[in-house]
Amino acid sequence: MSPEPITPNALRDWPLPEPGAGKYGRGQVLVIGGAARTPGAAMLSALAALRVGAGRLTLAVAASVAAEVSVAVPESGVQPLDEDDAGHIAVGALTAAEDDAGSADAVLVGPGLDEPDGARDLVGRIAAAVGPETNVVLDAFALGVAADVADQLAPLRGRLVMTPNSGEAERLLGRECGDDDAADARAIAERFGAVVALSDVIAAPDGRVWAKGTGAGGLGTSGSGDVLSGVVVGLLARGAEPEQAAAWASYVHAAAGDRLAVQVGPLGYLASELLTEIPRVLVELGG
Repeated sequence: MSPEPITPNALRDWPLPEPGAGKYGRGQVLVIGGAARTPGAAMLSALAALRVGAGRLTLAVAASVAAEVSVAVPESGVQPLDEDDAGHIAVGALTAAEDDAGSADAVLVGPGLDEPDGARDLVGRIAAAVGPETNVVLDAFALGVAADVADQLAPLRGRLVMTPNSGEAERLLGRECGDDDAADARAIAERFGAVVALSDVIAAPDGRVWAKGTGAGGLGTSGSGDVLSGVVVGLLARGAEPEQAAAWASYVHAAAGDRLAVQVGPLGYLASELLTEIPRVLVELGG
């Protein structure tokens, strides 16, 4: 099956759900990540979720940076998580955020995690913590440990989105990846029952594949992937289906990068600058 191109007209023919009138109607998002040394990743994801219309946001981050995060992202609630002596999210930390996970419409796990034991514990426990209809996005360090707890992720089949880079894709598959991103994305999607956004390709568990034809090299910068995963979780909270959220997010993220490539230069724009362009792209697409 050849990938279906993601174009502006294709997205307009696949409209996003209308956002609700209030913050609860527009969806509740929980972002879990932000170790002591890397809180910015979780903050970028959270702000991206708000930029695409999510209504209520909670950030679950290492306790030592919770106050800093609350000031930097005043639009969010903040849930401190236990950490070890080195500032990594501790094993068992999810207990503090279980109420938030249970009430969220969409949960993102991964941005700013930096240690395997704590991350593995979070990923392994998230399926049991969320509601029966909650969508979950795994990104960054969470993807590096997901293969270790694949059985515990099984209840999320059909409502899981993964956004791996090439190295994370190899961890998920347990093998080297080749030059065929579509085949690798399909393999991950089938294994985990997830929608997978890998490079320029989005694959669904039923074998459908989409490909975006936009996006420049400037997106290969620190924090860019955190913005993408935040857009995905924000659209899920608004009511988009997993494959729709991934397709829209991938295109909007890339188109925002194309705009900055013109305004700033092909390289050198910041991931945080994508946040300003994303709502403008959405408006033009009718999102």
